[in-house]
Amino acid sequence: MSRVIAYIDGFNLYFGLRNAGWKRYYWLNLMALVQALLKEGQTVSAVHYFTARIRPIRGNEADMQRQSLYLDALATIPKLTIHQGHYLPKKHKCRVCQAEWVGYEEKMTDVNIAVQMVSDAFDDLFDCALLLSADSDLTTPVQKVRERFPQKRVIVAQPPGRNSHQLTAAASAHFTIGEAKLRHSQLADSIVTANGYVLTRPERWK
Repeated sequence: MSRVIAYIDGFNLYFGLRNAGWKRYYWLNLMALVQALLKEGQTVSAVHYFTARIRPIRGNEADMQRQSLYLDALATIPKLTIHQGHYLPKKHKCRVCQAEWVGYEEKMTDVNIAVQMVSDAFDDLFDCALLLSADSDLTTPVQKVRERFPQKRVIVAQPPGRNSHQLTAAASAHFTIGEAKLRHSQLADSIVTANGYVLTRPERWK
């Protein structure tokens, strides 16, 4: 069997779903999705999910709660590891009115994905890396893995509505994740954690 490790760019996937108007697929079972994307003769060794917790700002309490709920649900899935980056403040300025404000920019996801993928390649933990992203910043680590380990494959699965010609050109192969795969890869509406706590799918994600 060919060993597959999946590397999921959480925000790239989220914005792909959001831009497609597919909020109903946010409650996504990432292990089920990866398994649905495999070919015959492949098996999942691990799934790595990269994200960052939303920074608290006025009015986003519900968004933070839904994200925490989803991360808790993902934590119940065997062989799935969550890697968290962070947000840094960034100043913005309106070119028209010159007004200034501070926003937040997510950091570390690209670096974390690159380090994990390259480390796993050197440790010979996969035969095929499945990268769920369309971020061109990941082009270099994909190229390096393929150069150093020509027997290994790196497949790019682009989220709906997202595309990077640079990234796909560096990969062994690529495709876009279809709606049917997302629809059939949802978590149960209610999930019971190991300590007996019940996690329920948010109403806004139905």
